[in-house]
Amino acid sequence: MANIQSSKKRIKVTETKTAQNRMIKSALKTTIKKFETALESNSKDEATVLLVKVVKALDMAAQKGVAHKNMVARKKSRLTAKFNAMA
Repeated sequence: MANIQSSKKRIKVTETKTAQNRMIKSALKTTIKKFETALESNSKDEATVLLVKVVKALDMAAQKGVAHKNMVARKKSRLTAKFNAMA
C-alpha cells in the first residue's frame, strides 16, 4: 500500500477510471449483442435502429480511448456488412 499522498490519489483515480472504462466496454458489448440478436430474428426495423446505436457506442468508445480506432472501424464495417447482407 502506498504511503505517499500523491500515490494514494493515483490509486483512487486509476480505480475510478478503470470502473468507467469497464462500464463503457460492457455497454458496448451489450449493444452489439442486441444488434446481432435482431439480425438473427430478421427484424429489419429493430436492426436499423440498433445499428445506429452500435455505431454511436463504438465511436464513443474510440473517442474515450477505451477501444482502438482501427478496431472500431473494423467492427463498424463488419456489422454494417452483416446488416446489408440481411436485406
